[in-house]
Amino acid sequence: MKIEIWSDIACPFCYIGKRRFESALSKFEHRNQVEIKWKSFELNADIPRRTTTTVLEFLTAHKGISSDQAKGLFKHVTQTAAKDGLKFNFDIGLHGNTFDGHRLVHYATENGCGDAMKERLFSGYFVRGESVADIDTLVSMATDVGLDAEKTREMLQSDKFSDEVRMDEAQARKLGIHGVPFFRIDEKHEMSGIQAPEGFLQVLNKAWNSTEGAKSSTAGVACNEDGCVRR
Repeated sequence: MKIEIWSDIACPFCYIGKRRFESALSKFEHRNQVEIKWKSFELNADIPRRTTTTVLEFLTAHKGISSDQAKGLFKHVTQTAAKDGLKFNFDIGLHGNTFDGHRLVHYATENGCGDAMKERLFSGYFVRGESVADIDTLVSMATDVGLDAEKTREMLQSDKFSDEVRMDEAQARKLGIHGVPFFRIDEKHEMSGIQAPEGFLQVLNKAWNSTEGAKSSTAGVACNEDGCVRR
């Protein structure tokens, strides 16, 4: 079974969705026969690469919401994440272009640690207050999951895996994906947004048992508990 997951490193519901999906997968009888492929999706591709601001500054300057509204959103998302064992810390959160982070996931996948790299990027962004747009920080994250620092830096300073990121995004547009997280199982069954682990498990079982390839889809909306939509 092949599961493709479109997500952005800077999407809080993508991290929450990852946790809930992992919870469901741990209960899935055929989990050892599942292949997960992380697919790139940029919610804010227009941000200049390798520049960093605070998450609060980004929301107030680029999304047109007040500081109080942003802090209210932080509180709600933090409480939602806590239910799944995630300790978000927006007080130290840094925001930046995620393109290089997506390239790093592709590189890590080629070296057998794509999922660990995705997890490390998520925790860096939402928990540790680390910039996912800074090369030095990305290299440090990569070494945490076992990648070679010098080779990783060389890759990040090149254009390698840029085409792979763009191909993922082009595929998302072709499929009509406007929000993340988005899950596609065996190119037939689709889930959009974050679901309860039981919902994920139900679709996993349906996909495994399906003989007709019927598409199962649930709608998602951005910037609430259904996920994040590119604006």
